[in-house]
Amino acid sequence: MAPGLRAGVVLISPDGSRLRYASRLHFSASNNATEYEALINGLRIAIELGTTRLYVRGDSELVVDQVMKESSCKSPLMVTHCQEVHKLEDKFHGIELHHIPRRDNDTANFLAKLTARQDLSPSRVFINDIHEPSTHILEGPTRTHPNV
Repeated sequence: MAPGLRAGVVLISPDGSRLRYASRLHFSASNNATEYEALINGLRIAIELGTTRLYVRGDSELVVDQVMKESSCKSPLMVTHCQEVHKLEDKFHGIELHHIPRRDNDTANFLAKLTARQDLSPSRVFINDIHEPSTHILEGPTRTHPNV
């Protein structure tokens, strides 16, 4: 796990116009956690833009399978990430998530590599610096309110 991980998100409207987002993660994360961060970040951006229907293509087969409930989450962190994705899914009228091979995800891969460069980003590419994970695992026993 290394800080400075990168992720790319491309949002394509029905008319074919594209919004490109490149994210730099400034915290330690596994490759799978980075894939979840990209998915969660992309869903949040789509929500902010008022998107109601979404077709998602991701190149992490594990993340796609876990979100689509074809594979179980083994670690508490993956469970937490998956739960966050499901909460965000409820904000859409329709959402589909499909796996694509990494070799077919050229634009997102280019965006992820772009953030490693220190020069200015190309026009129409938004760079996000993410300093904290989108989800946190609660440690220790769950605390309840004394009046509950």
